[in-house]
Amino acid sequence: MNKSSVVIYKNLPALVGERDGDKFLVNWCVSRATATGKKAVYASQKVREKDVVLLCEAAASSIDALLDFAESSASENSQLKTQIYEIHELLLSDDDTASAEQSFSDMAELLRGELKADESWGIYSSLKASFEFEEILRDGRIFFLPRSPERITELKNKAYEKEHADELRAAFIERLKTKNLLPDDSKFMGDVEALALGTTDKSRTMKEAGFKETPEKAHKLLLDTKLWDITRNPYPVRWGLSAKSASVSLGTPPDEERVRVPGVSYAIDSQWSTDPDDAIAFDGEYLWVHIADPAAFVTPDSEIDKVARGRGATLYLPEGAARMLSEDCLEDYALGLREESRALSFKIKLGENGELEDCEVLRTLVDVKRLSYEKADELKDSPELKPLFEIARKNAERRVKAGAVNISIPEVHISVNPETKEVVFEPVSHCESGEVVREAMVLAGEGAAKFAFKNNLPFPFISQDAPEIPKDIPDGLAGQFRLRKCMRKRNVNVTPASHAGLGVGMYSQVTSPLRRYGDLLGHEQLRAFLKGEKLIDKDTMLMRMSEGDAAMQASKKAERNSRQHWTLVYFLQHQDWTGEAICVDKQPGRALYFIPQLGLETVIGGEAPVDLNGKVTLKAGKIDLPNLELVFSFV
Repeated sequence: MNKSSVVIYKNLPALVGERDGDKFLVNWCVSRATATGKKAVYASQKVREKDVVLLCEAAASSIDALLDFAESSASENSQLKTQIYEIHELLLSDDDTASAEQSFSDMAELLRGELKADESWGIYSSLKASFEFEEILRDGRIFFLPRSPERITELKNKAYEKEHADELRAAFIERLKTKNLLPDDSKFMGDVEALALGTTDKSRTMKEAGFKETPEKAHKLLLDTKLWDITRNPYPVRWGLSAKSASVSLGTPPDEERVRVPGVSYAIDSQWSTDPDDAIAFDGEYLWVHIADPAAFVTPDSEIDKVARGRGATLYLPEGAARMLSEDCLEDYALGLREESRALSFKIKLGENGELEDCEVLRTLVDVKRLSYEKADELKDSPELKPLFEIARKNAERRVKAGAVNISIPEVHISVNPETKEVVFEPVSHCESGEVVREAMVLAGEGAAKFAFKNNLPFPFISQDAPEIPKDIPDGLAGQFRLRKCMRKRNVNVTPASHAGLGVGMYSQVTSPLRRYGDLLGHEQLRAFLKGEKLIDKDTMLMRMSEGDAAMQASKKAERNSRQHWTLVYFLQHQDWTGEAICVDKQPGRALYFIPQLGLETVIGGEAPVDLNGKVTLKAGKIDLPNLELVFSFV
């Protein structure tokens, strides 16, 4: 660089001055003189070459000459802008593909015939501000790359929108008031979607358009403007949950000493199950309840543990499951998917009347065979399964004598076809083997609780106060609904207490560590005890139990809202539906009906036309999807 060479310093034009060793002086204009008499202000600074970018090595006559040419070239119809447009056309090929980047000096020669120092800043500023060229700075040199016509149009549109932002938004708000949007208006609706999803509690857009700012109103507006269709389910996000499975992978289970359990154990589950996490067997002396063992890898307060705690449980939605642990963990940790399964097993000694006498907890290797409930029922009299059915019968009788309350209400499985979004209802068949699995899981939970209490372990115990059941419980399905109404809320604590609903003295859930955080937490504590490692202390256990339980309750609410959402979608897809309902509760001026085909409850005002357990035919009336409301009437 020579004296008076043109450089760019802090995005301003400057001239090189005297040198002083490895530094040199640069001079630039801070502010220009004005017609009102304000004088120009100049500044100087010693800099190194790395602090500036060379624009033109030839000497410029003055800073003011640089700025004068730049100002004259900045007008909309300047000759230089016309030249830039023409050069851009020249540099494009016949198929509108841009040629390679050009150096600044080459661009100046194309535009002006030669690079003159006094014109250098004006040429540079015009190129940099143009839509036609993109500046590239590399190794201290300036290049310009011709932009494609599509990119130019995009930039011009953005510039126009920025310049006319207020009037464009005002026109959009007027269209929104009439719910008649243009295709490109979706870009203005981000805060409306955020409100509908519950990620914010305010919407500037809805406020400006005169709409009430609630998630339900936002949902309705998105439906009315067709930005969402009826199949969009907002409830997982609204409850702070992800509709995708956890992404942090569990590694391969570590090699450790395990007891090999002889014989075959059976993982009995529904046809929809894809994550088998329990298996059972009877060896002639002990009932074995084998549970998936992800805690072999998941350690307390690890990253995976924290993710699972934040989810609380696997989220089961009609459109699919969002797993508490990653999808890829099933191959290594679910039971019966490999030739040999690793498990945390409960070896239970039972008394003559089915009571639990002792429970041992072991890390095991198990041969697991998967069976559906229907297949297990077919094999109920086989030598392998018959003892399990007998154990289940005795345990159920024992619990009932202790005050257990068994409630049986028909269940329905809801699914959504991923391609057509058609909602499908399938009845969950009642199989005797389902009761066998249930009783085995109750015994495992009771055994784990007693094991933890016996060894003084801080543990996630679950209890339930005894219900107050009136003597006039009606027969049939109405009686089951009345019993459900009597049940008390479950409690989670580090202190054991009776679980009256199950009819056991103490209880803990430990049979679904792949699907429930409380179960995983219990497994972490049991494994720490078995290995002689540091236990989770009582206060920490209580805190993690509470956090996991709160997340699980949010998951249950999201599941319930999602089921209702898809049920209403079903009625929107089948608006001529009629079906049978059963009267299960009658109150003055209203009655509760249950629709077995859909597993749906609904209240209809007025006196019921039938007695309890009587049947009526219903049809759907008003369907309010955003508010999850559905009104039925009699046919």
